Amino acid sequence: MSSIRKPARTAAPTEQPAHAAHYAALVARDARFDGRFFVGVTSTGIYCRPVCRVRTPKAANCLFFGHAAAAEQAGFRPCLRCRPERAPGQAPIDASSRLAWTAAQRIQAGELDEHGMEGLAARLGITDRHLRRVFADAFGVSPIDYAQTQRLLMAKRLLADTSLPVTEVALASGFGSLRRFNTLFQERYGLAPSQLRRNMVSTPGPAREDAEADTGDSLRFELGYRPPLDWPRLLAFLSHRCIAGVEQVDELAYWRTVRVGPGAQAPMGWLEITQGTGRDALAVRVSAGLLRALPAVLAGVRRLCDLDCDPQAVSQVLGELAADAPGLRVPGAFDGFEMSVRAVLGQQVTVRAAHTLAGRLAAALGEPVQTPFTGLTHLFPTARRVAESSPDDIGTLGIVRQRVGAIQALAREVADGRLDLGPAADVEATMAQLEALPGIGRWTARYIALRALGWPDAWPSGDIALHKALGVSKAAQADAIAETWSPWRGYATLHLWRRLGEGLPTPALPTGPRS
Repeated sequence: MSSIRKPARTAAPTEQPAHAAHYAALVARDARFDGRFFVGVTSTGIYCRPVCRVRTPKAANCLFFGHAAAAEQAGFRPCLRCRPERAPGQAPIDASSRLAWTAAQRIQAGELDEHGMEGLAARLGITDRHLRRVFADAFGVSPIDYAQTQRLLMAKRLLADTSLPVTEVALASGFGSLRRFNTLFQERYGLAPSQLRRNMVSTPGPAREDAEADTGDSLRFELGYRPPLDWPRLLAFLSHRCIAGVEQVDELAYWRTVRVGPGAQAPMGWLEITQGTGRDALAVRVSAGLLRALPAVLAGVRRLCDLDCDPQAVSQVLGELAADAPGLRVPGAFDGFEMSVRAVLGQQVTVRAAHTLAGRLAAALGEPVQTPFTGLTHLFPTARRVAESSPDDIGTLGIVRQRVGAIQALAREVADGRLDLGPAADVEATMAQLEALPGIGRWTARYIALRALGWPDAWPSGDIALHKALGVSKAAQADAIAETWSPWRGYATLHLWRRLGEGLPTPALPTGPRS
């Protein structure tokens, strides 16, 4: 007899707040709400994305949840057809609590497993009790339940999209033992992992139409997003700033070498990103050497390509500024330290010159790595390697002494654990730390906040190109105009740079703060 939990019903679903609005989005299969809520169907015990193509359930049989973990905590199991693990995520500005979102990012990076609840709370500067409270308010579940759901959904993805043995699936998903994985999977989903794999193979329709077999040296996945996504412009931005030997870009794809974590035993390899076919998703191919760090790798791709953006929310605030390119994203960073070094190298030089210097630094200090791509030869050097290198040796690469000092000061802070340049870092505190370092000013700190920290409201005050696009001469004037675009000033930045680069006029500007 199955031990799966039955869905809980404590009140009539139609009495839930916003039930009618959510049900209307479900009936319309509105992609704008994909990932923003999930629907649990009490008559089947299954939860789906609002874009699921199965027959629409009756309103009285629907319960709505803000996160997949909340649906699973209520006893629902994921749909094999629409596959909730592929739903777009939420940007940090969307979360009801920035603190809860930060905790979720750290959980996805494995910090709950590594440090425990008290350790995670301490790293956030709060008590574990307060962490549980803010997390439950934002996601409807405890941090532990959230972590379990993330691991199970990753396992479900691997079972469906790869031919990896179940033991490797368990380890790649973050489970410490095969026994624990099998037990939790059976309890939550009502069947064994091998049974789910067989069910996925036999499921008709779009559930597996893009699930290609892995080739032995790589695994393939698709990561969803809310349309539109301007893939050509995203590639063009990355192309102009890619680091030779570490990254490669053409008009269709992006490739890069990857190391996850410090130390000689850190997983390393390569990845490829292309446009998916037939649905709103990017296709990602990951080398087998990165299997142990797969959740972190896929999370890095989501940050790099800004896949959790809500274009509709951005367009509502930016208005005419974004009207001709609503799919423009803020290119993030796969590795915050790498991106920050590249930003420092770009100070007071052309984009092309910074590209050259970054490539020289990678070739000189980065570790060689084998890839199937002739343009990918090195990993970007670790913060420790940069910090401990001779300043004179770095100077021979053509990097001026002041910039060498700034890069090494940055590297020491990161290597010693005093500076976090990941997406879960405290934005204000991190910008203050950056500005306290030699050679890093206000503009660079905000540019790093925009891309490495993934802060959508970052505004690189003092940027001359922004002044030109806005037709003003002083930073204070530009800053005042930008206030009307909050909390999406980062997207306004990209649109202004785009318009200036493409020779397009800036539309009529807002004259005062929004009401």
